[in-house]
Amino acid sequence: MKTALYPGTFDPITKGHESILLRASFLFDKLIVAIGNNSKKQCMFSLKERLAMVKKVVESDVEAGIEDNIKVTHYEGLTVDFCKKNKIEYIVRGVRSNADLSVEMSIANANILLNPNVETVLFLPSPEYTGISSSIVRDILLNGGDVSKFVSHEVLDMLKK
Repeated sequence: MKTALYPGTFDPITKGHESILLRASFLFDKLIVAIGNNSKKQCMFSLKERLAMVKKVVESDVEAGIEDNIKVTHYEGLTVDFCKKNKIEYIVRGVRSNADLSVEMSIANANILLNPNVETVLFLPSPEYTGISSSIVRDILLNGGDVSKFVSHEVLDMLKK
């Protein structure tokens, strides 16, 4: 059984994130979407809110007949340690640009040195989601803009509350 981890901050989860998690769910027997709790990172939404958003997106996809092999959780510490503890062999990451690729290659190489049993699999976003990032969504939100093109309607409903 091939198990993959899709780690992230998901502050908030975007349509780009959702696209990657859905595509990964078809490639792996089990996909764990895990919110890394990084105390040094300032998030707009609490861990509880981000977990609720991700779970709502996953539940909606399952109800729509998409794979039901996705689990949502959170963790602290090194991603490779979480993988080792949970017998996860793959880490899923998204790459939108050359800058992302450079960062992800560095992280993947460090992870291999820390745990050679975990392989990183990079996904390119669907073309329509290449320009979407949580940072952009947060900036639009902070300035009172419309983020409906960037997040699912489930997340949009939660953001309005």
